Amino acid sequence: MYKNIKKGFGLLLVMAIIAVTFSTPVQNFHSIPVQFKMFEGQSTDLNFYSVIETHTNNQEVLAVSGTELKTIKTGVSELTFKLFGVLPIKKVHVQVLPETKLYPGGHSIGVKLKSEGVMVVGFYLIDGEDKKVSPGEQANIKVGDYILSINGEKVNDVSIISKFIDTDKPLEMEVRRNDRTFKTVVEPMYDAKAKNHRIGLYIRDSAAGVGTLTFFDPRTKMYGALGHVITDMDTGQPIEVGSGEIFPSKVTSIDKGQKGKPGEKRCVMGNDDERLGNIISNNSLGIYGKLTDVPKDYFAQEPLPIALAHDVKTGPAKIYTVVNGDKIEQYDIEVVNVIPQRFSSTKGMVIRVTDERLLNQTGGIIQGMSGSPIIQDGKIIGAVTHVFVNDPTMGYGCYIEWMLKEANDNAKVFDAA
Repeated sequence: MYKNIKKGFGLLLVMAIIAVTFSTPVQNFHSIPVQFKMFEGQSTDLNFYSVIETHTNNQEVLAVSGTELKTIKTGVSELTFKLFGVLPIKKVHVQVLPETKLYPGGHSIGVKLKSEGVMVVGFYLIDGEDKKVSPGEQANIKVGDYILSINGEKVNDVSIISKFIDTDKPLEMEVRRNDRTFKTVVEPMYDAKAKNHRIGLYIRDSAAGVGTLTFFDPRTKMYGALGHVITDMDTGQPIEVGSGEIFPSKVTSIDKGQKGKPGEKRCVMGNDDERLGNIISNNSLGIYGKLTDVPKDYFAQEPLPIALAHDVKTGPAKIYTVVNGDKIEQYDIEVVNVIPQRFSSTKGMVIRVTDERLLNQTGGIIQGMSGSPIIQDGKIIGAVTHVFVNDPTMGYGCYIEWMLKEANDNAKVFDAA
């Protein structure tokens, strides 16, 4: 009898622990990260049981009243959650940021990017006396490598290479592969058919295309665009920036997206004298640089506040983009999934186009739309990055928080240079 009571009590205790553990308040509590960011003047409801009290070690930065947490000024603070006001059960580091407002983009832009050095994009074989070979490949050069210099002279243009090659003398090349730089010697081979010396490498020094401007920061003059990296069309490798510029562009026609076949914008790019700014960086979240030559009326809308990644929610939103000429229009979308992230990624949210006008014109998300800013509740929350190949009405977006961090990091590097 006693054993049965003991077993029954143990079973009830286990069931109670499981019920408490999986209850909504406890799950909400455990979902709070050990550190998070908020903007100055922002408030949030912690929404826990009254037995959990919250205390701050810096009342000049944070104010706590019941379950409401309110930021006062820029700074850092540590929140301590206490059970019954006595037992510390969790500490959270809070960083309060100054309110940030950005001009939303949506403009169609042309991109001209020149690599640092010249990129190797392939090999070809040269007829030797007894066999066909590629001298460059024999010298341990691989597709995706960058040739930085030849015989001590910097190389940043394909046309420069030709003056070195037509010789029977060995060429000392400085090559970068990923984060490693090394030297190798390439011995040009005489090609009887071409009647000159060749090194058996296909190379490229530039890329051009179109995309969408995401934002402009009036404080730093930095912009962000595209929301994803520019890669070489043959190698798939990111292009290292040597120099680059962006220009206005106009959409002349649309290839509508279909299942299994992404659509695209067809555009014409502005002339060199219509330059908008430079390109400082090309990375996983897009291109970044300074706008230096924009027309006075380039941004028709007032700056908007941004939302941090953890504040983005599922539900209705809008994108700003161009599908005809250079007119920016707003289109309805829905954020259908929000992916929690501690580190930057191009796939932070899943979005669906719901606007019938855009669906009729483009079929959904198309190439050239990457970088279109996403607006929710009057705040910039991110940018369009990818389309689902099998469903062009859906795609991915990245968080504006990560793009702004990239812009700020590049502004510091640029200003220090």
